[in-house]
Order: sequence, then C-alpha cells, then structure tokens
Amino acid sequence: MRAVVFDSFGSPDVLSLREDVPTPEPGPGQVLVRVHAAAVNPVDTKIRQHGDQYGIQPPVILGYDVSGVVEGVGEGVEDLVEGDEVFYTPELNARGAYAEYHVADAGLVVVKPADLSHEEAAAIPLAACTAWQALIDRAGLELGEHVLIHGGGGVGHFAVQIAHAAGARVVVVGNPEMEDALLDCGADLFVDYHEADGTSAILDLSCDLGADVILDTVGGETLANSIDALAPNGRMVTIVGDATGHFGAAYQKNAALFPLMMQRDGGMLDRIAALVETGDLEPIIDSVLPLAEAAEAHRQLERGGVQGKIILTP
Repeated sequence: MRAVVFDSFGSPDVLSLREDVPTPEPGPGQVLVRVHAAAVNPVDTKIRQHGDQYGIQPPVILGYDVSGVVEGVGEGVEDLVEGDEVFYTPELNARGAYAEYHVADAGLVVVKPADLSHEEAAAIPLAACTAWQALIDRAGLELGEHVLIHGGGGVGHFAVQIAHAAGARVVVVGNPEMEDALLDCGADLFVDYHEADGTSAILDLSCDLGADVILDTVGGETLANSIDALAPNGRMVTIVGDATGHFGAAYQKNAALFPLMMQRDGGMLDRIAALVETGDLEPIIDSVLPLAEAAEAHRQLERGGVQGKIILTP
C-alpha cells in the first residue's frame, strides 16, 4: 500500500511517500479500514520531531484522525461489518493513518454520521474528543456557566460548539481571521488575541462574576495571565504544556486546574456524533491535500494561521 513514512525524527523533509508498505491485517478485536481521509494535528508534528518522548521509534506512519470504510474485521468483532463508513482517533503509536489502509481496535471505531463527508469526519475525532473531555469530563461544565476559551483552532472551535450546546455563555480569544466562523460556532463574544486576553470580555459578559471554566489550547503564560478572569471556585483546564509553578494565586480562589491528555473512547465519540447529527457541531476545514503533500501540510501547520483542520486524502 501507499503510506507516508519516516525513518528518523526531524523536519517535515523526513516524511516520504512510499508505494510498497505492507498492508496491515486485522487481529482479534480489530478492523481493517480503507482510509478515505486523515487529518493533520499538532501532535503529528511533535511526534515527527521528538517521537521518542512518546515511546515511539522509527519507522513511523503518522495520522491519528481517520475516516474510511471497513474492509475487514478480526475475530470477535460484532458491531462493525465490511462496508461500514466509520471514523475514529487511534492510539498514538508508530502505525498511524497517513496511508491507504489502517488497522484499529474496534472499540475505538464509530459509524460515521451519514451527512458528513469523509474529509469532514476526519477533522473531528481527536480535537472534538479533547474539547469534550476538557469541558464536560474534567471541568464539569453546567448550563448557564461562563466559559473563556483561549484559541479557536482545531480543539478551540469544537470547544466553542460543545460549550454552546451545553447552554454555557462563551468568550473565545483567537485569530481575527476566525472571528466570523467562531461566532457562527456559538461564541457570544470574540476577542482578537493581538489586542486583549479576554479578561475584560468575560467579566463584562458575566457581570463581573468571572469565568466558571477557562480552557487553554495555546500554552505559555496564557493560564497564569487568566487568573484575574477566573470566578471563585472556577475550573481551569489546559491541553498544552506543564502548568506547574504558576498558579499560587489560583489557590486563593479554590480553583481546580486540570492538565489533560485526551484518552480514546468510542462511546464518547458516539456522543459527539450525536451532536453532529443534531446540527450542534460541525468541523471547520482549512484545506484538503493529497497524501503526497504531507510534508507541506506539516509546514503549514507549523507556520501557524491555519483556519480549521488540514486533511490528507490517499
């Protein structure tokens, strides 16, 4: 099969399209999927540069967002059959989905919403599951609460939609080029990250009560600089970096801070699929590129300014 492979960590130039990669076979409890689309995520670029920190060693095929069609099932698989159109986010390992075929544990694989194209479906699982776990599972977001979201990209634009669907009021701080899209996603207020950090906006929206939940998808000093925006007993969630050492002031507000590493869960993806089917959640796609341009996709992502997800199509 054709797949994008690299044999050493480094720049996007290490990514190479190969024609003779062995097609995987599904084992017990697994399915073989013909990949129709695979999304590019920031974690892909991190593994490409420093995969050893994730316990991954070359040769590596990246790709942790997949949409495709089941072409084979292993022993014990009962809920999926050949011909099912599916989407999922596989475990982080050396056998990702920048390829024509991919094998995954059946428990992670979910039937794709019929109204979504494969490109749209591939844009959803990893980022939307991360946003769900951050806001719903970790922060326990409730109806009527106020949310400040830093970053309106892959995870951020799903977080806006999930918070809106949960009945929260939302301020999102992001790239001005994404303003209209994020307001359409359900944000009550948009803040240009070049001009402000969202503190004044969330205080105005909440009548000076502050944010019940703050979600950081950006990193650096973002959360530390947002403590003034936090309501008493508020919750802070970060999906980037090590938050240790900056948050003494947050303790005075009895705040809870949750570092988050997304865990795969087919049942959760089913709930996200339900939001898609009710029209409460949809992906934003920046561009669709052929698999042979995986290196260019990584360059675009690392340059910044990507609006939504980049999709690769074998």
